[in-house]
Amino acid sequence: MKEYTDRIRVWVKPEERKLIEEKMKLAGVKNMSAYIRKMAIDGYIIRLDLSELKEVTRLMRINANNVNQYAKKANETGSIYIDDIRELKTQHEKIWQAIKKVYQGLSNLLDRDQHHNL
Repeated sequence: MKEYTDRIRVWVKPEERKLIEEKMKLAGVKNMSAYIRKMAIDGYIIRLDLSELKEVTRLMRINANNVNQYAKKANETGSIYIDDIRELKTQHEKIWQAIKKVYQGLSNLLDRDQHHNL
């Protein structure tokens, strides 16, 4: 048995249909019924670009690997080099910059949503 049994017809102008199709493409949605249903019920669709978060994860892996290498070196030699500490500090700063970028993007998204609901 079909889950969707009630039909709603909506008439739009050609330029409105084109705009709907463009917004569907931006949202990554190919099924117009699903898109219109989601928009009618929830009012918006959020599509997150997680590439910046993937970059943070990549930087964290590199940093964690370096910390492990430096700890191993310190255990073997009984000392750690100042250049190693400087490198960790530089990596740490890159991670924080990437995290700030992710937070800024999320903040912009929330600000846009709040203005949309006014």
